[in-house]
Amino acid sequence: MTLLEYLQYPFVRYALIVGVLIALCSSLLGVTLVLKRFSFIGDGLSHVAFGGLAIAAVMNLTNEMPLVLAVTVVSAVLLLRTGQNAKIKGDAAIAMISVGALAIGYLLMNLFSTSSNLSGDVCTTLFGSTSILTLTRSEVWLSIVLSVLVVAIFIFFYHKIFAITFDESFAKATGTHTGLYNLLIAIVIAVIIVLAMNLVGSLLISALVIFPALSAMRLFKSFKAVTVCAAVFSVVCTVTGLLVSVMSGTPVGSTIVAVDLAAFLLCWLVGKLTAGRAA
Repeated sequence: MTLLEYLQYPFVRYALIVGVLIALCSSLLGVTLVLKRFSFIGDGLSHVAFGGLAIAAVMNLTNEMPLVLAVTVVSAVLLLRTGQNAKIKGDAAIAMISVGALAIGYLLMNLFSTSSNLSGDVCTTLFGSTSILTLTRSEVWLSIVLSVLVVAIFIFFYHKIFAITFDESFAKATGTHTGLYNLLIAIVIAVIIVLAMNLVGSLLISALVIFPALSAMRLFKSFKAVTVCAAVFSVVCTVTGLLVSVMSGTPVGSTIVAVDLAAFLLCWLVGKLTAGRAA
């Protein structure tokens, strides 16, 4: 079948729409997470989302996204508060919450799941094998609404996010409520994680958030240029990965991450060559 023939199927169009929106949202705050050295939060919250998804599966919910979203947002808030505790450092808090949620989620799926293919369900959840190709119309609209909300928040609070990304202490001294904006970032990241689970699965979400930012940083230096470039890279890599996956039958999440990795290596090479000529 040709690409145009595949695009006639609604599930392919749904996957492309949601994939582009998720890629765009993921890349916007990826730069902030990298610069604040808090990249691992995406991985931690993705494990929490897996635990929430397991709870939704046990409860036989037809639409699990609201529950997963609520659990992940609450965990993001707790993660931020716990990370500020002098007795429990940020990286330890992430490890504690993420590993605990992953273990409890898998335990619940083993104890209460009625599925005859538990290993297949777990693999799909972890690696996003087919979930992006089985989206319903309601899930697509929910993804659109949440994505528009994330983009609007980023644009509206762009200057505040920029300030706390580069010099949080100075921003606080000038009267910026850094705690409130850090909380906002954590909540937005939680929303992005829940959206991205359908695309690449819970284990590969960090790559979707971090790779475009790292690729853009190889080529540009300013915050705005890196953010715009990361968004472009993320969307192009996601669409490419989705189309390759649909046409070749490879796992969606893994294919997208492989394309992101290839783009990073290409940007790294270009950055090296450019730096060498400049020297």
